[in-house]
Amino acid sequence: MAPDHPDSRHQDRLLILRRGQDHGKRTAVIDVGGNRYSYRDLVDAAECVATRLLRDAPNARADLDGERIGILLPPSFPFIAALWGIWRAGGIAVPLALSHPPNELAYVLDDCAIRCAITDRELETRLQPLAETRQLALLQIQPILAERGSSPDHGPLPNPSKDLDRGALILYTSGTTGRPKGVVLSHHNLQAQIENLVEAWQWHRDDHILEILPLHHVHGLINIIGCALWSGAVCEILPRFDAERIWQIILSGRLTLFMAVPTIYVRLIRAWEEASPTDRAERSRAASALRLTVSGSAALPVPVLDRWREITGQTLLERYGMTEIGMALSNPYDGERVAGEVGTPLPGVEVQLVSPSGDPIHDTSPGEIEVRGPTVFQAYWQRPEATREAFRDGWFRTGDIAVRQDGRYRILGRQSIDIIKCGGEKISALEIEAVLLAHPLIEECAVVGLEDPEWGQRVAAALVMAGDEPLTLEALREWAKQRLAIFKVPSRVQCLARLPRNAMGKVTKPAVVEIFADRKDH
Repeated sequence: MAPDHPDSRHQDRLLILRRGQDHGKRTAVIDVGGNRYSYRDLVDAAECVATRLLRDAPNARADLDGERIGILLPPSFPFIAALWGIWRAGGIAVPLALSHPPNELAYVLDDCAIRCAITDRELETRLQPLAETRQLALLQIQPILAERGSSPDHGPLPNPSKDLDRGALILYTSGTTGRPKGVVLSHHNLQAQIENLVEAWQWHRDDHILEILPLHHVHGLINIIGCALWSGAVCEILPRFDAERIWQIILSGRLTLFMAVPTIYVRLIRAWEEASPTDRAERSRAASALRLTVSGSAALPVPVLDRWREITGQTLLERYGMTEIGMALSNPYDGERVAGEVGTPLPGVEVQLVSPSGDPIHDTSPGEIEVRGPTVFQAYWQRPEATREAFRDGWFRTGDIAVRQDGRYRILGRQSIDIIKCGGEKISALEIEAVLLAHPLIEECAVVGLEDPEWGQRVAAALVMAGDEPLTLEALREWAKQRLAIFKVPSRVQCLARLPRNAMGKVTKPAVVEIFADRKDH
């Protein structure tokens, strides 16, 4: 398990909400349409959300005391207000993925026993059928935020900073067991993660960053929004990816930082290459003025790093982290950033490589990355056995294999071939297989990740059909989109007479990968 942290160590630490009060009238968020909101606006909105939750949520009380509250909202000022409001009321926020179909939303609602979710008028229709079949109250954010400025009599609100080890956030991540697991992060975990990055990447109150990533992951939620608002900086939000719009914002000159996944950099490079020579020159000049560009959530191909540097003069800072630990390794802010490497441990984070037997590795041999420190999560929600298995002698076992040379780490890959990283999303092949096997025409299947220069990996499925009726990629994708998030739906398919297996009868997935390399898709 992660080590305990005595309360005495937290007495001088303030929650991000308190820091929001300190930043006062400074601009905190620029939302859709250029609407600006100050830190004071954000604090007031959070208090309105907290008041409504304590008054109207099921089992109303003076403190939510760890009640899980879902959030189904696009990246926006209302999302941040909902998040801060849940924390202000003493609850645990559970961001729900906008990309998830009803069955995946239902899984998270049931797994966390969520009895209340905050949404908006448009997205409420997605949750309403689920609410009707379970005890789920839906709160629309717009009427709540309309109370901002009316000085609602909310009475005393709980003070989560009295116990920073209480749960703050549950984020779901896929694992080798198939079904997603809820990662419980405490207020102390979040503060430690944010403080590490603020120090390492030299955040300050004059920074201005663009948020374009999903907010059910630490990349957008902690690395961007958390660090920006902790620092008193401006966080501008673009709710969906638009390469041309991003270039226009870079051209405005107001950004100082930009963070994204490799797939986004590939598309920005493509948009730059498709522009006119004059526009290219202007875009290159504007991008060169950024003080920091960061890539993460998936391995950064060296050609992408090289090309981005050619057109912008910026050397992307690659780092390494995951939901359970936040960020653990980073190339330096000042100093050489080595292509293909993810740098050294961040402040306050301990990292080691171990052999399969758990012995520390001190030379350049490959080993599994293990991490410990205040950034490491508390537990998997309601999964004590999985939590115990995730730790060894106080160290979290990441499942990632790396080598270390001159103190710098280079990731070699996952310990399990059943984890696929596509466009920054970590996907369980076993989860996808379980869904595909429900298709009436599929008798057996094996899902693998295929290397891809734009997405990192693409999801591919080898199928053994139950009869002679064919199944096209288009038909499979249409069926799967009703049951899986779009990034989990296979983009390549092979129909086989039989799956390759070893002497013990287990499917040999490296052989499946080779089949895709040798054959054309159906």
